[in-house]
Amino acid sequence: MAIILSPLPYADDALAPVISATTLQTHHGKHHRTYVDRTNTAIEGTDLAGKSLEDIVAAAIATGNKGLFNNSAQTWNHGFYWYSLSTTAQTPEGALAAAIDASFGSLDALKAELVAQGTGHFASGWVWLVAKDGKLSVEQTHDAASYAELSGNPLLVIDLWEHAYYLDHKNVRPDYLKKVVDGHLNWAFAAENFARGSLWAYPSA
Repeated sequence: MAIILSPLPYADDALAPVISATTLQTHHGKHHRTYVDRTNTAIEGTDLAGKSLEDIVAAAIATGNKGLFNNSAQTWNHGFYWYSLSTTAQTPEGALAAAIDASFGSLDALKAELVAQGTGHFASGWVWLVAKDGKLSVEQTHDAASYAELSGNPLLVIDLWEHAYYLDHKNVRPDYLKKVVDGHLNWAFAAENFARGSLWAYPSA
């Protein structure tokens, strides 16, 4: 079966004004869709046709197929990013909240770290909240680099590519980051990933 364009878990305008409907329509409907289409084209007629997206990413790494990696990893990253966002402000609870306090001292300190690392990241990429051995850390990856380059299991991610924020915030990436971190991170999704302790699976048809 072909890799699908994972549907948005909310309406196009549900994150406005921080992320506008126009940005979501362009980001999801054009950028994400292009990565999906290119991945499907690359695997058509090969042994990877019908495999999971995670298997395709792994095969691209193992064979050094950079084009396939860029498109398959970006497909996965975007699917994970949509679920990392919430339409309303949330607060971490339970085991995740305890892990945040143990690893960062407070939720405010974690938020500040996400904004600082996202702001300081040069050019395109991603900033992740990651769990490893019961501890949490904030990590960055460049360009299409994905969960495969992290030292642990991703709980949530924020897209740092300009197409994620430029229509709404121009070149002021810190404004986008602060507003997403303060009001639109899906802590319930992060808690699910933390409790499961294994990699989130990209949706299939």
